[in-house]
Amino acid sequence: AIYEHWQGVFLPAIMAGLADPSDDVRRNAAFCAGVCCEKLGEKVADAYPQILSGLEPIFSLDPSAGESAAACIDNAAACIARMIMACPNHLPMSQVLPALLKLMPLKTDMTENETVYTCLLGLLQMNHPDAVAQKAELQRIF
Repeated sequence: AIYEHWQGVFLPAIMAGLADPSDDVRRNAAFCAGVCCEKLGEKVADAYPQILSGLEPIFSLDPSAGESAAACIDNAAACIARMIMACPNHLPMSQVLPALLKLMPLKTDMTENETVYTCLLGLLQMNHPDAVAQKAELQRIF
């Protein structure tokens, strides 16, 4: 029943959260976006460009600025991983995968390691061309 409220409630709340000045709010919005993408799959894939644009500023946060900033980055990485696993064909993988790999290894929220590494291993197992092209970067984090 989440999908019934996706356009009117969840997506606007996620986008507002991703734009919030608080790292903790952005962290939770990134987590919510990732779980919604994971659970709703193709139904919300049309929102991927909007979600990616909301996540992008998080990628430039300095993880050494504190635990909140680092956890925010970790949750953004896990959101991207969930989006990839749900609908990889709806993402510009040649841009998204290098951005994800630059965020690795996770710094604070280790509970997200399973999500991110499951995604990366899945890409490797399917010999995804963008994963193969990032071989050196993947070796760095494994």
